[in-house]
Order: sequence, then structure tokens, then C-alpha cells
Amino acid sequence: MADDAYDTRKTHFTSDIGPELDGEVVVLAGWVESIRKLGGIKFIILRDKEGRSQITVPKSNPKIFDEVDNLGKEYVIWLRGTVRKIEKAPQGAEIIPDEIKIVNTAISPLPLDPSGKVDANLDTQLDNRVLDLRRPEKTAIFVIRHETVNAIREFLISKRFIEINTPKIIAASSEGGADLFPISYYEKEAFLSQSAQLYKEQMSSVFEKVFEIAPCFRAEVSRTVRHLSELYAVDVEAAFNNYEDVMKLLEALICHVFKHIKEKCSEELKSLNHKLSIPKTPFPRYTYTDIIKNLQKEEVKINWGEDITTQAYRKLGESLKGTYFIFDWPTAGKPFYILPHKDNPQICESFDLMYGWLELASGGTRIYKKDMLTERLKEQKLNPESFTFHLKTFDWGMPPHAGWGLGLDRLVMSLTGSENIRECVLYPRDRDRLTP
Repeated sequence: MADDAYDTRKTHFTSDIGPELDGEVVVLAGWVESIRKLGGIKFIILRDKEGRSQITVPKSNPKIFDEVDNLGKEYVIWLRGTVRKIEKAPQGAEIIPDEIKIVNTAISPLPLDPSGKVDANLDTQLDNRVLDLRRPEKTAIFVIRHETVNAIREFLISKRFIEINTPKIIAASSEGGADLFPISYYEKEAFLSQSAQLYKEQMSSVFEKVFEIAPCFRAEVSRTVRHLSELYAVDVEAAFNNYEDVMKLLEALICHVFKHIKEKCSEELKSLNHKLSIPKTPFPRYTYTDIIKNLQKEEVKINWGEDITTQAYRKLGESLKGTYFIFDWPTAGKPFYILPHKDNPQICESFDLMYGWLELASGGTRIYKKDMLTERLKEQKLNPESFTFHLKTFDWGMPPHAGWGLGLDRLVMSLTGSENIRECVLYPRDRDRLTP
């Protein structure tokens, strides 16, 4: 084994190795997951992005047999060898190497066990994230996340939506409120975007049906298993739609994603020991008023008009399983751009999509009349002058429109059975974590 420069290109991934390749010469490269000795044979388990292969080194090849002792866990190695069909090996085949080279070494002991056999707390996992992500169940989460994004994009494009990209540095709040990150932008004050809301509304007057999958930033003061400061959202806006229309769209999207993951990621779900059930349609629907009455019956202290707390949501989750909508929320508690009901302005055309106790999405019908939107800004003690860039687009022919924002990270939580949203983000950012 030598560490000088050489061609490290590979002919196969571990997932390609099977009994049908019996007798073929292959080149693999990856990480040493484990080494063990059994009599006159040494076994290396080699891991790459697609799985694991058994490398069998018999004593009859003394040069390589002795040099296996120079390997350590998580060493990066390159090897060439012959595939041999054998029933007891993973995937029904092993590789007998005629050459192995060390590409790079790893320290010992490692800060955590990437095989997952030794438990580590979440902070240790996140502090050593790259190593942590080599654990099979962690890799599975991000394969599922990848397929989730693919399924969402595929579904929306099939419904004639166009993908857009909106600014993440903004001059005014997208939704009002104080959960903004101010930044220094040349000689001006600016903020990191809370959402794509105002821009996607504007784009509905151009492309009619738009979506974006992108980060947004919220200065969350809470420390919970479902909140982050940097999160990914799926934002949708559709002209000539109301909240009933986009609720049906969201319902169909969720079913499509769950079905896609169940079909495409069976091995990953198995690795996570998570049984995924496809939601049945139509999703149950409850008005905000119904939910408040039910919580009061359960002796939860909450009054009509108040936001539903995490504790109250958890109480709901005890009886309401799976996906369901809460709709017709109090107008005062929703953002300025949500359309109040014509017959009862205290209630607005809004909804949240829940998965048990976890809120996945929020949306509604938008106000598309400039005068009404200006009044709503004033009601929420926001300065209309700060929104001139947005309000002026309503002078150019704004169609009726509706939309929603879906939390991608929370959706992945639901799909994988994860208990903490930080497990579903490569490098989570929250009130306490800015590194790695």
C-alpha cells in the first residue's frame, strides 16, 4: 500500500456488486467501516455512497493479508479485485483484492462511532456532523430529503407551475413581526428574508402559477424540537385560486410525496425502522373555532383568538393523528395579506396543515385590492410606506390569488419519523448553534 499519486477512479459502486459479476475484475473506492479476522482470513467492510461490500483477504495472498493491519476505521481506500459469488456475503458476492491502496487516513479514536453501534447525544452528533452523517440511519434521512424535493418539484411542474428564485436580502419584513435578522447592506439597513411571500404574490401576476424551494430566516426566540433560525420552505402561489383550491393542491402534493417516498426509499425507511403510511384523502378539516372548543373540553386553558401553543398542539396530537387541516383562523392573528371573510371579517380565509401535533404548512387567500391591503398594514401597525415596492404592483392589474408555505424540514421529520428537526438538516442553525 502506498500513498503516492495514482488514478482513483472507480468502475463500480458497492451496490453494483452481485453474483452476476462473478469472475469480473472491478475497482472500488470508499471508507473502511470495519475490519475483522477469522482464522486465516481477514474481512474488510468497505462503504461508499450506495452501500457496503465485503472485501475478503485470504492468507494465501501474504502481502495484502499483512498490510490489512495498516488500515483503520474511516480510512479512505482504493482497491482492485475479482468478484466471487458467495451466498453468505452481503449481496451474495465478495471481492478478492489483488491491490489495495490507502488514499487517506483517519484519526483514532474517532469523536463518535459512524457505524452507530455506540450512542452519541445530539450535540456530539452535530458537532461532528460529517462523521455523524456516515451513519446508515443518518444517510437515509438525507436520501429521503433528496427524493422529497424531487417529488415536490415533479408534482408542481406537472400542474403547470413555474419555479422561481426570489431575493433573500430584503428591505422590509415579508410578514410583519419582529423575528427578523438585520444585516449591514452597504450604507443601508436590510434584513434576511422571512419568506418569499411578497415576491411570489407579485409573480402570480406574471406567471400565474409559481413555486420556490429555498431557505428563509427567522429569529426564533424559542428552543424547541420543531424550530430553526434557517429553514427551507416550499412556497406556492396561484392566480385565480382561493384557499379551497390551494388546500386541495397541497393535499394532493402531500399524498404524492408520501407515496413517492414509500416506493423509492423502502431501504432507507427500513434503516430508520419507520413504517410510513400514505394519508387518505380527503384530509379531515376542522375550523379554528372547533379546535378551540375541543381543547377547552380537554381543560386546556385557551381562549378564542389566541394562538395555539405547543402544549395545546401536543394535546391535539393525542386524538388527531396523521394529516388534517385547521381553517378559518381569526384575522387578527394572521399576516396582513390574508383575506378576511366577506360575511365575518373577524375570520379570514386561512388554513394550517397539521401532521399530528406538528404544523407542516400555512396558507390562504390573499388580499388583491390595494386599498384593503393598505388598511390591513395599518391595522397591524405596519408602515405602508415601507411596502411601497409591493403596493405599487397592485396598480398594474393584480389577479385574485392564493397560496401556501410548506416547511420542508418539518415534512422530512414526518416522513422519517425523526423526533428533532435538527436531525433533518445538514447543518442546523438555531439560537445556540452557528457552527459547524
